[in-house]
Amino acid sequence: MNYDIIVVGGGHAGIEACLSSSRLGKKTLLVTGNIENIGDMPCNPSIGGPAKGIVVREIDALGGEMGKNTDKSFLQMKMLNTKKGPAVRALRAQADKVTYKKEILKTLRNQENLTILEGMVEDLIVNENLVCGVRLANGEEITSKCVILTTGTYLKGAVLYGSTKISSGPHDEKPSLHLSDKLRELGFTIKRLKTGTPPRIEKSSIDFSKASLEPGSDECYNFSVSNNISYNPEDQLPCHLIYTTPETHEIIKANLDKSSMYGGYVEGVGPRYCPSIEDKIVRFADKEKHQLFLEPESIYYDDIYIQGFSTSMPHDVQEKMVHSLPGLENAIINKYAYAIEYDAIDSMQLKPSLETKVIENLFTAGQINGTSGYEEAAGQGLIAGINACMKLDGKDALILKRNESYIGVLIDDLIVKGVIDPYRLLTSRAEYRLLLRHDNCDIRLRKYGHDIGLVSDREYSLFEKKLSDISELEEKLRINKITPKKEINDYLTSLNSTPLLDGITLYNLIKRPEISIKDVLKFIDFEYSDEVLEQVEINIKYEGYIKKAVQEAEKMLEYENIKIPEDIDYSKVINLASEARQKLNDIRPISVGQAMRISGVNPSDITMLLMHLKKENKDE
Repeated sequence: MNYDIIVVGGGHAGIEACLSSSRLGKKTLLVTGNIENIGDMPCNPSIGGPAKGIVVREIDALGGEMGKNTDKSFLQMKMLNTKKGPAVRALRAQADKVTYKKEILKTLRNQENLTILEGMVEDLIVNENLVCGVRLANGEEITSKCVILTTGTYLKGAVLYGSTKISSGPHDEKPSLHLSDKLRELGFTIKRLKTGTPPRIEKSSIDFSKASLEPGSDECYNFSVSNNISYNPEDQLPCHLIYTTPETHEIIKANLDKSSMYGGYVEGVGPRYCPSIEDKIVRFADKEKHQLFLEPESIYYDDIYIQGFSTSMPHDVQEKMVHSLPGLENAIINKYAYAIEYDAIDSMQLKPSLETKVIENLFTAGQINGTSGYEEAAGQGLIAGINACMKLDGKDALILKRNESYIGVLIDDLIVKGVIDPYRLLTSRAEYRLLLRHDNCDIRLRKYGHDIGLVSDREYSLFEKKLSDISELEEKLRINKITPKKEINDYLTSLNSTPLLDGITLYNLIKRPEISIKDVLKFIDFEYSDEVLEQVEINIKYEGYIKKAVQEAEKMLEYENIKIPEDIDYSKVINLASEARQKLNDIRPISVGQAMRISGVNPSDITMLLMHLKKENKDE
């Protein structure tokens, strides 16, 4: 059987990749080891969070599925950092692990142009550096024009706890034992990485009276701009907050040599920004306690996930550690924690489209590229699926810039900086984070999704109506003015705002920190959605900061727009430092802006590169 695109792996990257390619009319095959584990969450039972929640909104704006599916399956929805500025606000959902998988599988099975096959891919069919399909463990060959690898933690996956090391993927699934060796033979640099997961506890064995309640938001929120799901906030399941104790720390310190990590059994490099609890105790020895969240996993079973308590200790030590926590003195462990090692490729062997530089028409997305997190994987999967279709159609790849999206920041970091440990998106990684907000994802990216063909005309017309409402409301606020009448000044005083001495437009009134846009609704007769009101209020209150960020981004875009020819010979660029020459030759940046972000490439090297490009253009 011949396909346009084969997607290998049914995790969050694979889901977005196969849905985007099939929705764009490509005959797509999804090959996965276990159909029932498609959309699985082997670790954290949540979607979103700082930076990550914005990625989910970006996926939705481009026409992806993660946000829509989360809205169907959440147990709790919470807007984070509401007391801080809009640049760091993000939505986070506790997802029902059972419902999430069930709903996403239903979506996949109902999708035209998509076939799902249970099997293990152990080799690629490659002719003259062009991928032509895959070879399964049973010897069957399936041909295609493009292949997208989204293998998660299954490449030579190994589960570790204490001195025990078992060849396995998550949930005791069979790992792929040979594919990473084949990739190495094809010229890929293979890295060994590690991640981990905490114990799951029987809910009925926890004394929640010793924990602090962490409820969801008391307003309704959706990840998807296409959804308008209303629910009773009081029906959300709560999370709970506890802290490690001095006894916890002593148990860990006394048993460090038994940990897979500190006992020398781990080969892979673990995540810097999501460390195990024993790593926290060692690295942050001055901290008396570490916060832990008790999170529900599903309404269909009673497992409670201890967020922040990942470990690779032996089972008997895990028992002592868990029982040292407040409220968990008599806790029953339903599933022990473990670390998992896996192979990944060097992400600097990728193009910005996520096509590999080594093999043509081979794309990769997710943990195989060195990232961690469901959201990072899904974002890459969507871009890989889109760009595989663009490649087959002879169109330009979708390459999102750093000032346009967190997905653009993620991919640019991967291909320019590479990874040493599993990469996790953080708001601090985005230099233009005031532009990359939760509230404006559709404004930034919806047009791309529509132009590509993943956002329907109906959805796009609703988006255009929103833009029209924003523009109309801003104009009304600029035109309408209030004057220092007694009733107006009395009203402002009631809002702890200074009374007027002169007339002022409602637009300028909203710039006062203590005045919200809803405070001025009484002065003019109009009705707009809360979404439009929020957008206009942010635009007004942060106008100066936003303009400054836009100017900085535009200045950098001047360098992003100076393209570097694919066939440039860096040996002919005079006066380049040897390190810069090597880095530029290895990474092959597509623009001067990208070259500027490469570690080891200095401003003087950029000057030499610009002079060379200018000379080459003159000679042409």
